[in-house]
Amino acid sequence: MDRTDRLLRRAGLAAGEGILIHKPSNMFYLSGYTGEGLLLVARGIKAVVTDSRYTEQAGRQAPGFEVHTIETGVSHAALAAGLCEKLGIKALRYEDDCLTVKAFASMQAAMPGISFSSLGNIPEAMRVIKDDQELALMDKACAISCEAFDYILGYIKPGLSEKQIELALNFKMYELGADALAFDTIVASGPNGSLPHAIPGERRVEAGDMITLDFGAKYRGYCADMTRTVAVGEPDKKMREIYGIVLEAQIASQEALAPGRDCAEVDGIARGLIAKAGYGQYFGHGLGHSLGIDVHENPRLSPVSKDRLEKNLVITVEPGIYVPGLGGVRIENSCVITDTSSRSLVNAPRELIIL
Repeated sequence: MDRTDRLLRRAGLAAGEGILIHKPSNMFYLSGYTGEGLLLVARGIKAVVTDSRYTEQAGRQAPGFEVHTIETGVSHAALAAGLCEKLGIKALRYEDDCLTVKAFASMQAAMPGISFSSLGNIPEAMRVIKDDQELALMDKACAISCEAFDYILGYIKPGLSEKQIELALNFKMYELGADALAFDTIVASGPNGSLPHAIPGERRVEAGDMITLDFGAKYRGYCADMTRTVAVGEPDKKMREIYGIVLEAQIASQEALAPGRDCAEVDGIARGLIAKAGYGQYFGHGLGHSLGIDVHENPRLSPVSKDRLEKNLVITVEPGIYVPGLGGVRIENSCVITDTSSRSLVNAPRELIIL
């Protein structure tokens, strides 16, 4: 049973119902198609609706799907409406967390006589557990990222700007086979390390700086995500202390990963250790997030999560301490849940590296 058939089964569609998919990540997951447009799926049809720029691409990427190309004056929704009419589809489920109010109104206007209801994130729920092929692609994405990290360790030196380091790291990932970046690379040096999502700028690295590198390659549609904080020369005593606390929290919480484990409980392990050390107020974000086609997926490791871990789910473990005016430390691995525990897809050392 392919993914589209599984979607139809999980949605439990009645006669005369279909599904519209607009999210690029869900279109890719269900069909392999990476261009623009939408998918229409129902019993009796699996279709990509696109424009002439992507007709050939859709035919190559989405075998088993009909490809329908819009013409001047005919929108994607209007073409889909015609297909629905031929098949007797009177109701469609759609991604109500994706379309804007304006886009939904336009879709309604183009599809008179069709009723709409929420799809309810069923494709995202299907994507939580990775199959063997997906895990192999994520292994490769992480391997590319780790090799790029090894390279950048020999590149970093005082006087380089954060932007120069970012560009060198990004280029190396592409050179090693990445199709894209999983997200915008973070390079945060010295006091900028207190910004969890710092944007690399013109600040130049100085001796004694700690540098947080948060990055990941995307390989054949699947993401890697890793963070390491390194020192350029001997770091400040306080920053060494902070590094040790974050490392302890990362190791302890990663070792706690296992099928059936409560996500909030795992988050609490790292949060408790950091709070006990007196830095609780400086760790504000959740401990981790799932990833796959998108770099941020559910479930999350957070204090408010109600989810439990499952086998073949991939999730990050990334505690951090961020002290304004001083700097910050974050250490992150992406881990796959196994039969009894977990396996890190990231093999770079976690101990403090002094360049």
